[in-house]
Amino acid sequence: MEQTMSKIPATQCAVQLVGPDQLRLNREKPVYKPTDHQILAKVEAMGLCFSDLKLLHQFSEHARKGEIVSGIDGAILDEYPAYQPGDKPTVPGHECVCRIIEIGSKVKKHKVGDRCIVQSDWRKILTAASNGAFGYNFEGALQEYILFDERIVIEPGTGDKYLIPVDSECNAAAAALVEPWACVECSYVNVERQTPKAGGRMLVVVDAGRKVKGLAEAMTAGKPAMIDAIGVSAVEGLSVNPLCCCGELASEAYDDIVYFGTKAETIEKLNDALARNGIINIVLGGGKIDREVEVGVGRLHYGLTRWIGTAGDNAADSYKIIPANGEVKAGNSVIVIGAGGPMGQMHVIRALCLGFNVRVVGTDFDDGRLAALSAKANPLAAKNGCEFEAVNTGKTPVEAGFDYYSIMAPVGALVADAIVHAKPGALINIFAGIPAPVKQVLDLNAYISKGLFMFGTSGSLIGDMIIVRDKMESGLLDTGCSLDAVSGIAGAIDGIEAVKNRTMAGKIVVYPELSNMPLIPLNKLAEKYPTVAAKLKHGMWTTEAEKELLKVAK
Repeated sequence: MEQTMSKIPATQCAVQLVGPDQLRLNREKPVYKPTDHQILAKVEAMGLCFSDLKLLHQFSEHARKGEIVSGIDGAILDEYPAYQPGDKPTVPGHECVCRIIEIGSKVKKHKVGDRCIVQSDWRKILTAASNGAFGYNFEGALQEYILFDERIVIEPGTGDKYLIPVDSECNAAAAALVEPWACVECSYVNVERQTPKAGGRMLVVVDAGRKVKGLAEAMTAGKPAMIDAIGVSAVEGLSVNPLCCCGELASEAYDDIVYFGTKAETIEKLNDALARNGIINIVLGGGKIDREVEVGVGRLHYGLTRWIGTAGDNAADSYKIIPANGEVKAGNSVIVIGAGGPMGQMHVIRALCLGFNVRVVGTDFDDGRLAALSAKANPLAAKNGCEFEAVNTGKTPVEAGFDYYSIMAPVGALVADAIVHAKPGALINIFAGIPAPVKQVLDLNAYISKGLFMFGTSGSLIGDMIIVRDKMESGLLDTGCSLDAVSGIAGAIDGIEAVKNRTMAGKIVVYPELSNMPLIPLNKLAEKYPTVAAKLKHGMWTTEAEKELLKVAK
């Protein structure tokens, strides 16, 4: 065992989620001692996230609280006490920076003293409906000390680290907030598949009187390994396995589904047969779907599923609307729905700092949050030659017709509304995590005729965090600009309530070592810690303010 930078206590303060909407402050939670492959780290700071609320409410029903079904040896999980799936109590919190203080004898790629930010989205370790995640089925950062297992925090296949090195000089709040900024980055730069999956599983469904056209033409990356077919015995010279009807379809069985038809009932059955990362292509052939369709909008975010279509009869045309990624383009009109919250602020700030002209409208129902957003966004818009407008949609309706929709609230009806009002060719970024099982009635005729593309991403990749970390360390991005309040572990539950009730415009960062400090908005710091408030810059968090807080608030 390699040790240590400081004396490690036997117990610690932690916030635990023990059941749906049941948070507990535990001042006697054991500090796990690392075994051979394990790593103990001390948490410096962690940010509270709206996603914590989804876990709070759904608990064992959350897609990322489920048991791991593949990607890691079960024997490793059995000896790792921080693995807490299903209805077992867990520690939430996934936006964090920590420092390694002790390692096991067989740890090879980490060392004592390393300061790390955590890539929390462990996409190659799968649950039944999503993937493993730090702060969900693996205990997170709302505690003073975290136990990792090196065999879990090294990405399978690449060898990349989920514990990403970060500069020791940057303040802990800014480092912790790299993770939410990386989630924002991922939603724009995530690479989209633009063809049928080579070597994948495809289903072709053909209504009576329809012909298959353009399918082989679309297979520019290669052919699927398997093609099942309903309603047709041959597909453009491709070998197929005939099935009798949609009633035989297994759940999440196909990477690609191509439907030549217009029946809403059939589309709804096909919806459930689409696998994670799958694409469903609806080829209308000049017809219209007979009614609106229930679509699994939650799976667009958590399952990375995609919907495309064409009003014509050539299946290849549908794939041409899929963008390379979800990036905003020069000259776009962008609406950020729910922009007054912490993540909405990040989307607005990112759009205004792309280096080209865009028009951005940020909406919310709270004038105070919109005022806080405007104070940050207006100077950036003026500096970068962009337009920005904050609109309280509870008082003033927003005109229809945007090129880009970023949706910050997990409400399926907002997706339906965007489809109705979007400009032709618009992108709809479903950033908020609508629960995975949720379906929403959508006007797919409008969606297809306008050539729209809706997509979602969940979490981020290691590369996204490195992009944001490098921007932060070089001074190109102040990730701490979204900070609105600070807390010790004692104020963390109040902080989660503040996130729930939307009483803070920006992010809340918790310093677990400050065990008794309550939640304090930055604009109230002077009342309790005047020497800390004196070190803010234009009301915003600084490294000097953080150093002072850690000195006076213990």
